[in-house]
Amino acid sequence: MSRIKLHVPANLPYVTEIPVRIQDINYGGHLGHDALISILQEARLQFLQTLGCTELDACGTGLIMGYLSVVYLQEGHYGDLLRIGMGVREMQRVTVEFCYAVSAIRSGQSVPLAEAITGMVCFDYANRKVQAVPAELKDKLNPYRVMSSPS
Repeated sequence: MSRIKLHVPANLPYVTEIPVRIQDINYGGHLGHDALISILQEARLQFLQTLGCTELDACGTGLIMGYLSVVYLQEGHYGDLLRIGMGVREMQRVTVEFCYAVSAIRSGQSVPLAEAITGMVCFDYANRKVQAVPAELKDKLNPYRVMSSPS
């Protein structure tokens, strides 16, 4: 089976830093895949907060995970400071696709650890139905749009 390629661009418009905590380490002594997914969610929540949004209220819609793909490049370790770059790769009728580049800052150098994409579906939690991406949300996300970069 060939490895998937996510084509995440090198320079992403939003960046946050999150430390690897001891509870993020698995029995193999490195950052667990489940912990990385939680860290991606934290980065996404921080990003949405800068827009005045949450996953429960993003300009009148909720956001629910539709799909997730992760490519792991290297191990993360306790004490690593993770730099997570984010951008909006695609907006469809009901979905916003975010892309992520995760690197560890070690001795002043950036070490790539993972790339990921998440497809967040607009969801009306009160009525339990999918809904269209609101125009206001599109306007807020447009400055963070990026192009996929095939490698």
